[in-house]
Amino acid sequence: MEKVPVISVVIIFFVLVLLANAIRILREYERGVVFRLGRLTGIRGPGLILLIPIIDKMVKVSLRTLVLDVPPQDVITQDNVSIKVNAVVYFRVIQPQKSIVEVENYLTATSQLSQTTLRSVLGQSDLDDLLSQREKINQKLQQIIDAHTEPWGIKVSNVEVKQIDLPQEMQRAMAKQAEAERERRSKVIAAEGEYQASQRLADAARILNEQPSAITLRYLQTLREIATEKNSTTIFPIPIDLLKPFLKDHS
Repeated sequence: MEKVPVISVVIIFFVLVLLANAIRILREYERGVVFRLGRLTGIRGPGLILLIPIIDKMVKVSLRTLVLDVPPQDVITQDNVSIKVNAVVYFRVIQPQKSIVEVENYLTATSQLSQTTLRSVLGQSDLDDLLSQREKINQKLQQIIDAHTEPWGIKVSNVEVKQIDLPQEMQRAMAKQAEAERERRSKVIAAEGEYQASQRLADAARILNEQPSAITLRYLQTLREIATEKNSTTIFPIPIDLLKPFLKDHS
């Protein structure tokens, strides 16, 4: 009589273990890849899932977008500049059965593929392109990684190059180049201003030459401007044209 409760407890415990292995609950963003005796039977979920204990095995796969941080990579650009570049990859599983059957670990595989692709693509670009055409490079990285991960049931939605670390020598060289470029622009602007001023002066001289009386008016305006400064000495220039009649009569 004493053995009956023990047997009952063992049976109840065994039933509970079987139920725990048979009943699974998957969230809305999860899917279950079910294998029966090692063979793929299909995709289950979301919600309540019933499995045959011991016979069925289920692997859960998340369908949410995952963010993969690509660690800094040593890259030598096409113009032989050594840099360190890191990136971030956004991807999600769209075919759970392929992500489990076609590749052993899709997270590790995607990470390694992203690192090699980052070194390969950036190694084929110049430093100026990396700094000025980052959007184009991001798009190229996304297309290459997405094409390689498609057989694994993974969709790469976006790839972003986060940071480009330049050597100190290259930073100083770029700073000198930028300073020289700004100085060149300032000289060009100054020269352009001198050219425009010379054109205006030439036009003014041409007009004054055509109208001799205009230069007298200009003298008077200059005297007026000098007088407003409260100067004690005023210099009045006499045009040579005014003296020509007297010089002719004297000769």
